[in-house]
Amino acid sequence: MRPFLLNLVLFLLTIFSTLLIGGLIYSLSIISILLAHEMGHYIASRRYKVPSSLPYFIPLPIPPFGTLGAIIKTKGTIPHRKALFDIGAWGPLFGLTLAIPAVVLGLLLSDVVDVSQLPSDSISLGNSPLFSLLQRMVLGKLPPDTDVVLHPIAYAGWVGLFITSLNLLPAGQLDGGHIIYSLFGPHSKIIFRLTLLGISSICIIYNLGWLLLVILLFFIGFRHPPPVDDRTPLDRRRKFTGAFTFFILFTTFTPIPFPAFAVGIREVLKSWLHL
Repeated sequence: MRPFLLNLVLFLLTIFSTLLIGGLIYSLSIISILLAHEMGHYIASRRYKVPSSLPYFIPLPIPPFGTLGAIIKTKGTIPHRKALFDIGAWGPLFGLTLAIPAVVLGLLLSDVVDVSQLPSDSISLGNSPLFSLLQRMVLGKLPPDTDVVLHPIAYAGWVGLFITSLNLLPAGQLDGGHIIYSLFGPHSKIIFRLTLLGISSICIIYNLGWLLLVILLFFIGFRHPPPVDDRTPLDRRRKFTGAFTFFILFTTFTPIPFPAFAVGIREVLKSWLHL
């Protein structure tokens, strides 16, 4: 199958899978956020003449997202740290330009209901600091014993923030790994190890649902290929932007994104240990 045709087929399948999970409005919203993210990487790659593929969307027609996101394959070498930084950072920054407005607009369209009126099939979501702040700004302080039934646009925004935080983790060839390597070069290995330690601690203490991510980071999280020019440091503006991207990481990261799932895993493990 030709690469462009594969891109198109996966894109259409992802539209279908997200339609199944959240309907048309959710599908259009999350696809737009993911596309903005990947086009940020693509545009930065083109700017520095680094051969890159078009986005490969990953359909997954099961809850909670209907997709595993999208990826772009870089086919050439990165010329210098500035290019590496821009390719890594532009994706999350582009994606946020749609994710944050989606949260705000979606919250305006969401319903505040008594907890007794929550749909039986509703999924409880954990909130990142940024989502909580936006919710407080849009909806104010919620009355006791009430909760928010998110509009599909708000849910797509929540997913967009969640995916952004995962991509910004400073490890391996994630977006955050690109940014950290462009800032610290070979010394970034120390930060990669600290990232694994931090996520492992969250997994053990708060949410065993992160176990798969811990395993993934263990295998991919310690190495990063250097750019051709690995000596010229970043300018002050990019260093400031790099610090800002990790502020974004801390404000969009949700330690327990699905509380019921985390509790369920812990209860299953307890029952096994008792056996």
